[in-house]
Amino acid sequence: MPLTKLDTMVALVVIDLQKGIVDLPTAHPASEIVNQTAQLVRAFRKRGLPVVLVNASGRAPGRTDAGALKFPLLQDWMELVPELDPQPGDYLVTKQRLGAFIGTSLDESLRQRGVTQVILTGISTSAGVESTARSAYDYGYNVVLVVDAMTDRDADTHRHSVEKVFPRIGETTITNDVLRLLGERS
Repeated sequence: MPLTKLDTMVALVVIDLQKGIVDLPTAHPASEIVNQTAQLVRAFRKRGLPVVLVNASGRAPGRTDAGALKFPLLQDWMELVPELDPQPGDYLVTKQRLGAFIGTSLDESLRQRGVTQVILTGISTSAGVESTARSAYDYGYNVVLVVDAMTDRDADTHRHSVEKVFPRIGETTITNDVLRLLGERS
């Protein structure tokens, strides 16, 4: 389902655009994902709308080795990419799960700000973005997924999330459509 409208209080949630993740091989160039997201970040800040920057510090506790990293983490692995230009008014969420809601105060922070709609971008489509979108949907937010501002390590997995999963839990759109709707609010 395409994006129909922006709620009065909408937040941008940026998933895992951090140095250690954007440097991994992805189905679509990570630089394009970062550039699209940076445009949205600037537009949200310009309008005083919440920007949530999410990074991953590790993985969830548990005995599974699925998803375990097979390489050592560099010292700056968790640092957000400079294009996001984190600001004091941004909300930083450091997660140890796939999604940004479980084990963090993200829901509480959004509710305190009156947010009813979340717009998601980031890496990876089938993990961090999809998990966060599912939780947002379960918590009752209107979910928007900016499909040209996200990617996965595998093109087929990305496509599956975009074509099969996302239409069931939210609206899908592209960066320019969000920017256009934000511009109409000015």
